[in-house]
This record gives sequence, structure tokens and C-alpha cells, in this order.
Amino acid sequence: MQNPPVDQPTTETQSRAEKIVESRRQKTLLKTGALQDAIFNSAYFSSIATDEHGVIQIFNVGAERMLGYHSEDVVDKITPADISDPAELIIRAAALSHELNTPITPGFEALVFKASRGIEDIYELTYIRKDGSRLSAMVSVTSLRDSAETIIGYLLIGTDNTARKQEEETQALLDQRLRDQQFYTRSLIESNIDALMMTDPQGIISDVNKQMMALTGRTRDELIGAPCKNFFTDPASADAAIKRVLSEHKVSDYELTVRAYDGTETVVSYNAATFHDRDRKLKGVFAAARDVTERKRFERTLEEKNIELEHASHMKSEFLATMSHELRTPLNAVIGFSEALKDGMVGDMTDAQRRYIGDIFNSGQHLLSLINDILDLSKVEAGMMLLELEAVDLDELLSNSLLIVREQAALQRIQLKLETEADFGVLELDRRKTKQIVYNLLANAVKFSEPGGWVTLAVRQVSRAQVGILDGDWPVHSFPLPPGDYEHFLQVSVSDTGIGIAQSDMNKLFKAFSQIDSSLARKFEGTGLGLAMVKQLTELHGGCVAVASVKDLGARFVVWLPIRAPAAEEAQWPRS
Repeated sequence: MQNPPVDQPTTETQSRAEKIVESRRQKTLLKTGALQDAIFNSAYFSSIATDEHGVIQIFNVGAERMLGYHSEDVVDKITPADISDPAELIIRAAALSHELNTPITPGFEALVFKASRGIEDIYELTYIRKDGSRLSAMVSVTSLRDSAETIIGYLLIGTDNTARKQEEETQALLDQRLRDQQFYTRSLIESNIDALMMTDPQGIISDVNKQMMALTGRTRDELIGAPCKNFFTDPASADAAIKRVLSEHKVSDYELTVRAYDGTETVVSYNAATFHDRDRKLKGVFAAARDVTERKRFERTLEEKNIELEHASHMKSEFLATMSHELRTPLNAVIGFSEALKDGMVGDMTDAQRRYIGDIFNSGQHLLSLINDILDLSKVEAGMMLLELEAVDLDELLSNSLLIVREQAALQRIQLKLETEADFGVLELDRRKTKQIVYNLLANAVKFSEPGGWVTLAVRQVSRAQVGILDGDWPVHSFPLPPGDYEHFLQVSVSDTGIGIAQSDMNKLFKAFSQIDSSLARKFEGTGLGLAMVKQLTELHGGCVAVASVKDLGARFVVWLPIRAPAAEEAQWPRS
């Protein structure tokens, strides 16, 4: 019997091993092929493979989608450089030539030079699509080599970089806008005349402008990070200001005093508000400190001057009142004796003597009237005149006032009229002062009316809302109604057909010793106290005055007196 060969088991074992290795190799090739197919057929990135000369051999689905070319348009026809931005190729070639210190030609060589030297290369590249539009791509370049490490081609894998590019451009634009806004804001802060600072919610300074540095005498570094209250003479008040801003979100005209490094103190008006981030989270306080030292000094000076003027006015009024009393005492004697002589109580006189005595009596009466006006006006200005309210029959008061001026009106052939809407009956008024108001208005109207004219006294009841409103289209100059609770007013109006008043002269009326011009003072006798007394006495009642006039056409003077009905009649007011 023949024995088997000694090496047969070894040969069979070796054959089985080779089959296993081959099987694994086939599986690896299949996996590699599947992976290559997945890569080259992916629509999400471009895969462009070239031969060693750069001519395109593979142009995958992703490249077709991204660049708009079909594979048959480019395979074996062009290089990737032919569909790239030529300007970028020139720039890239120059940059690589400088970096690697070797001349590189713009074109395909510039795209693959690093990869050909075994250097990993990833860069931005702008492709030119088939329709001429541009596509920004991020490209990774790899050299393809055979088993002998000889370059047989190149692989360019690219991803669409448009979105990232747009994001970068948008971010760059936003960054530039932010820088511009910061520069603009900084310019506003630095150009502001006020000292500005920002603090966190605890009052720690985070930013200041040059004015704040000048105000405190400290540098920016010394101020930032320090509590703002440290730079005021009263830290507690400064701290309270911060807390108030945080509580109320803003504060205005909060007075503080800044103490500079050299000890100089400056009074400032502190104005501040809170500021927040975009999520409405509190970030801190923005504050402005305006130097009001000069304003405070001016206010103190003005206050002192006002006190001096008020004192001087009071002294003047007291002097006039005293002098008026001193003048009236001997004048009453002159008037009394001249009246006795005029009436023949001390014997007969010649015609010339009676004429002289009559002149003395008339002049004395005129002077007494002037002194009485001065006395009354000075009492009002000195605050010494009070209302003496009593029940007054208004119709009787109006009739008596007209009676006083009737003689003078008759001499000038001036017609007097009285117009009332209703029987006002009894009102609570200061009889003497109300009569003085009405008389002065009537006397003024008669005095400035031409012969043959007319003067009308009109009285009616109006509401508070109607006070200060005059009918017609004549220019009006009025004074405000003092605050009060009165709802119904007595409107007393005196109209005339006299010389009238120019609108530019109306502001001269109602001032003591004031005449519109000297020619009127010579033509129409008077001191200019009448209308001043009307205004003062009306305001003493709680009312106001106004005038409407046109030069050469006439004038209308109006006063409004609050209606105070006697207690027994209050339920019946207002009268209809």
C-alpha cells in the first residue's frame, strides 16, 4: 500500500487560507466601491477628479447640481481652473509663490500645487457656474497616487460656502454698524456739555466722559470702578439719588454738590434714568450732571433783589400813605375856608374875589381827589386795604355813579346810556370800592370822548368760563383771572366813542401815573391813576380787567367782579 505525500495537509491548509484572504479582499473592494459610489454620487458636495494634467475625469452629481454643468460638458475637456474665478487664481498663485518661494503659474497649478507636494490644502474658491453666476465653495484638494507613489490625478471635494459667506458678510456688516454706533454714541457723549457717567445698579462707575473728568479733577481710570457717591459732598444724598432712580426709573433736577480732587465744589443738577439690555434686564444708570453754580448764584442774587424791591415798594407805599395824610390835613382846611368864603359866610366879596376863591376851591377839590387816589393806591400796593363787604343795591349804585359824571357829560354834549339784562337786586360788595371802579371807568370814558359822542354802561351776569371773552373783532388786552371758587361774575362794561387806543399802547394802560403820550396829558387833564385803581380794586375783589379798542373809533373797558349773593339769597343764585 502506497503512503500519501507528506506535504498534502500543508497545501490544503494554504489553499483554504488563500480563499479566506481573497474573500475578505473582495468584501473590502465591495465596501470600498460602495463608499466611492456614495461619495461620487452624493448631491450635497461636489467631487471633481482629474488626471495628472488636470483634465476632469469624474464630475459627480453634486458638482452638476452646484455648478450647472453636465458631466459630458466637462469630462476629458476642461480643467477645474477653467470654471474658477481667474482673478482668484492670479491672487492665489502670487500668494503661494511668496509663501513657498517658488514661481507658480496662475491656473490649475495654483489649485493643486500644495497637494502635489503632499501638503494638506483646504481653501475658499469661487466657481463660475454655467449660467455665469458665482458660487463660493470650500474646497479640499488631495493628490491621487499609484502604488509607486506616482501622482496619477487629483481629487477636489467642495461644499457650498454661500450661506457661511453670507453669514460672515452679514456679521461683518453688523460688526461695522456696531462700531459705527459705538463711535457715534461716544461722539455724542464726549460732545455733550454736561458731565455724563454710567454706573451699574450698585452705583459703581462703568463709563464717564471728558466733562465728568474735568468736573471731578480725576482721570478716567480713577473714576471707573469707583462708587459714584465718593465724588459728592454728601455721599448719602448721592446714594439716595441712585436708589430713587432704580425705584422710579428716572429722576430730574436732583441737586447735588460735586467735590473735585483739589477741593473745588460745584453745584450740579443731577438727571438720570435706568437702562436695560435687549432682554429688558437692568444694566445700570445713565446720569448727567449739569453745572448750575452760576444759575444758583443768579437765583440768590435775584431773590435778594426782589426782596429789596419789595421792601422799597412797601416803603414807597408807606411813604405815600403818610405823605397823603400829611397833605390832606392842611388841604381840608384850605377847602373848608375857601368854601365858607365862596358861600358868603364871612361877608360880602367883590366879583373878582369870588372868582379867585372859586378857583382856590376847585383846585383844592382836584388836589384832594388826587391825594385820595394816591392814598388808596398806596394802601392797595402795601396790602393795607381790605374789602368791606355789605349788602348793596346794584341798580342804585349804578344810577349814582352815572349821576356823578352826568354834569361833565352834559357840558361835552355826551349821551349816557345804561344797559342791564335783569334786576340784580342786592349783592354782597364793597360799596365804596365798587362805586370807585364804576366812577373811574365812566369818568375816563367821558374825558376821552369827543363832543356829541356817547358812553354806555352795560352790566350783565356771566359764568366763569365767559370771563375775559369780549364780543367783536377789536384787539383785546386782558389780565388773567385770579384762582378762586366763584362760578358767576358781574360783568361791568363801559364803552365810548372817543379817541380809542392803538394796540401797541394797550400795555401802558392800568399802570400808575401812566399816560400813553405827553400830548394827551396836555389835552386831557389827569394823573393816570384812575385805571390803575380800577385794576387794583377789581383784583382785590377777586376779579380781572380787560380793554378792547381801535384808535379813533372808541374803547371798551370791562371788569369782572365775583358775585357774592347775601346768605339769605344764595339759594336763588344765579339769577336767570
